[in-house]
Amino acid sequence: MTRTMLDPAAAIGAVHLTVSDIERSIEFYRDRIGFRVASRADDVARLRAGDGARDLLVLTEVRGARRVPRATGLYHFAILVPTRRDLALELRHLSEAGQRFAGFSDHLVSESLYLADPDGNGIEIYRDRPRTEWPREADGRFRLDTLPLDLDGLLGELDLGSDDGAWRGLPRDSTVGHVHLQVSDLKAAEAFYADVLGMDVTARYGESASFLSAGGYHHHVGLNTWASLGAAPPPPEAAGLRHFEILLSGEAERTRVADRVARAGVPIVEGGGAGGVMTRDPAGNGIALVAAIEAS
Repeated sequence: MTRTMLDPAAAIGAVHLTVSDIERSIEFYRDRIGFRVASRADDVARLRAGDGARDLLVLTEVRGARRVPRATGLYHFAILVPTRRDLALELRHLSEAGQRFAGFSDHLVSESLYLADPDGNGIEIYRDRPRTEWPREADGRFRLDTLPLDLDGLLGELDLGSDDGAWRGLPRDSTVGHVHLQVSDLKAAEAFYADVLGMDVTARYGESASFLSAGGYHHHVGLNTWASLGAAPPPPEAAGLRHFEILLSGEAERTRVADRVARAGVPIVEGGGAGGVMTRDPAGNGIALVAAIEAS
């Protein structure tokens, strides 16, 4: 039987997080990461990159919210910057600001910085290598690795530019390149994203992590059970992921995907903003399916 594929133009839209102190989070994401606050209404703030037209991060305050240490939810969300020089500017700025990093990695397809926000939500900031350089395994899937990042080489990019080398926040063409999720059952989660949503499995790490995408990208969604095997979702008031958006190319495609989810017996309801419909993966991670033409 032919498997129905997800829209090859699909991409990750805004990530919606619960935070415990919105003023503190706004300051962090604006001054450390480089987002622009597009709007603020009481306990909700919408953040964008530069003068970009699309929200990339939506923060909702729940006073006193705390992350649950062993639960499904967000492992990290990943901000994709356009160039290696942009990544170098982020590295230098964060270092000069005294930011504590969780790690630095060369994944062969990309180069990444890792850190966390004040509530412990994981963040990756990365740049992609050209697609022609992405290595593949014998089975055609991408070969990913976690190698030490050449920090000196990365910072050397700052000596090559013709501009003044000043950090001005996230470039407007930055996006949320992928989300990496903690799940309780890897096979069930992978089956949902592959067989129901229609993503391709692009890489696996043994029996504990899978990576999936649409349109030949190295991954739009990562799944792991490293600290969440058999775990339950966190309570609604916990700090962490509320939901993330999958952007689709118009209403017809959104309806087609939503119908497929419903036929699989997965609950789906109106919501998620921007005319989206909401569902959840088997680990309880929230997903909004959004027609991108309505989210501009």
